[in-house]
Amino acid sequence: MKDPRRPSPETDAGRPAKRIQPEIEREAAEPHYKGHRTRLRERFLEVGEQPLPDYELLELVLFRSIPQRDVKPLAKALIARFGSFAEVMGARLERLMEVEGVGEATALDIKIVEASARRITRGAIRERPVLGSWKDVLDYCRTAMAFEDREHFRILFLDKRNCLIADEVQSSGTVDHTPVYPREVVRRALELSASALILVHNHPSGDPTPSSADIRMTNDLASIGKALGLALHDHIIVGRKGHASFRGLNLL
Repeated sequence: MKDPRRPSPETDAGRPAKRIQPEIEREAAEPHYKGHRTRLRERFLEVGEQPLPDYELLELVLFRSIPQRDVKPLAKALIARFGSFAEVMGARLERLMEVEGVGEATALDIKIVEASARRITRGAIRERPVLGSWKDVLDYCRTAMAFEDREHFRILFLDKRNCLIADEVQSSGTVDHTPVYPREVVRRALELSASALILVHNHPSGDPTPSSADIRMTNDLASIGKALGLALHDHIIVGRKGHASFRGLNLL
């Protein structure tokens, strides 16, 4: 017969004993992606962004937008859909939201990162002679336009010292065309008291090779500008596969 005065093996002085959880249960209580996030952040701090594949850099961006979920599958899905980290950043808001798991807040965060990158690269060409910082100009043009899915025509207006006065998108069009009116470009240059121009537009196809229409429009604009003392330094076409310079191709 059991002695009622003896404590049960499952009690301690009459109280239920603490249950010791197996190690595996403690690990299961902690989401696996938390350790991954810590390791990835530490690796970024140690080696920077350069060695990271696109999807891991995108994960770091998504950590801020989606704090309570494993974002690696989503990062990989975005890269698979758009092609690269840069193309994810450049995708339109509504296209980003077509990917399952991307809500409006997450898509907006991605566009904020893209806008920040544009602001940084544009800052590199302000208050400095543009022709003396040509790599910065090309970096800015690619960041601003290379991954757009529609054609945009942009103009960099320069003063007598070849410093940037204004950077304006003059027109936007379709996937393979945007209307450009040389006389309107020259009129705007005179309004800004610009002395020189750099034309920039993108080819959503990815191939930056100038078309016959590009060459014809550029020659028309150069002729009109020259008569008014307005220099056309270059026309740059950017795309995912690189860039083309009219000056470099001896087309100006």
